[in-house]
Amino acid sequence: MKISKSLPVRSLKGKPVRTAALVLLTALLSLTIFGGTLIVSSLRSGLGSLESRLGADIMVVPYEATTKKKLENIVLQGNTGYFYMDQSYMEQISRCEGISQISGQFFLASTSSGCCTLPVQIIGFDPDTDFTITPWIKKSYSNDLKKLDIVVGNDLNAFVGDTLSFYGVDCHVAAKLDKTGTSFDTTVFTNEETIKALIQSSLDRKMNNFKDIDPERVVSCVMINVSEGYTVEEVLNDINLHVKNVKAVQTKEMISGISDSLSGVSDVIGVLIAAVWVLGAVILMLAFTMSANERKKEFAVLRVLGASRTKLASLVLKEALITGVIGSVIGTAAGLLILLPFNNFIEQMLGLPYLMPSIGSVAAYIAAAVVLSVITGAAAAAVSAHRISRIDTGLILRGDN
Repeated sequence: MKISKSLPVRSLKGKPVRTAALVLLTALLSLTIFGGTLIVSSLRSGLGSLESRLGADIMVVPYEATTKKKLENIVLQGNTGYFYMDQSYMEQISRCEGISQISGQFFLASTSSGCCTLPVQIIGFDPDTDFTITPWIKKSYSNDLKKLDIVVGNDLNAFVGDTLSFYGVDCHVAAKLDKTGTSFDTTVFTNEETIKALIQSSLDRKMNNFKDIDPERVVSCVMINVSEGYTVEEVLNDINLHVKNVKAVQTKEMISGISDSLSGVSDVIGVLIAAVWVLGAVILMLAFTMSANERKKEFAVLRVLGASRTKLASLVLKEALITGVIGSVIGTAAGLLILLPFNNFIEQMLGLPYLMPSIGSVAAYIAAAVVLSVITGAAAAAVSAHRISRIDTGLILRGDN
């Protein structure tokens, strides 16, 4: 007997409840695989983006900055704050051996009062010596920043040509940066000339206090790259030993806590994916086995009409492939609808750098989730197909089984 090519489809349509259950199970399986993989990949992309944005081996800050607030909260997590030291400390640091690049940065926190458009962290840099921020900005803005020009993070509600006010000073948005998935997406960047104008304005409005530090000779932190032939630990220890009232920290240590948290989240998601995959495979196998038991007489009749055992097994596998493809496509589509619109919410909920991978990577994850889900369904159906190939047609039709 030649089984019609449409028989698998007709069989699935004839049992809509059973078909819907199989599609739903496969959809949940693919949703979990795709969603979990995408979240882990986004977290790893965010961490990589954070590492590249720091772009320095060592950061040196005033010692008091490490006692007042957790440094990572200001530098890495975007909590608004500021701290300063006299520029003479940077001059002392530059005389230490093993330094290939050195540049100062300036932090200023705007407020939510009438003097500022947005409460954000503002970071100023020296264009002549900077090696961390400038290469990043050049990807979005090739010109030099003029006085009162600013560059805004991707998540800020500001666009090129807009005017933002900080401490009563109107600044021109020259560029908007690419998405990084880090706190830098809500940060404003500008050159040294502009940041010092903002600092001076904050002093004039009595909204800042430098004690006995000259506002024209301040720096918040010093970014350092180590020369070849020296280790980061050697230079770091030399600075901490010979330059008083400052604290040198290794940037990799600053993100170690984030890396540990990411590892923990990744492990949890990995266990969840594995558990759902095993559970899904078992449930699908049970579902196909129960379906095969219910359809014994149907298969026996097909055998009597001339269908071979191989044809019957092929029928079950084709049904599994059809439900698997439909279910996995629905599952991955649901994953996209859930994860893409709530990108920022997921980042805030996890409290970790979160950057969606490229379109090509997302497409690869979709394909992998679909293939794995379909294979899982087919493997579960193969057990039923094997049992079907062994049925005794005579016993079933006589009602003895």
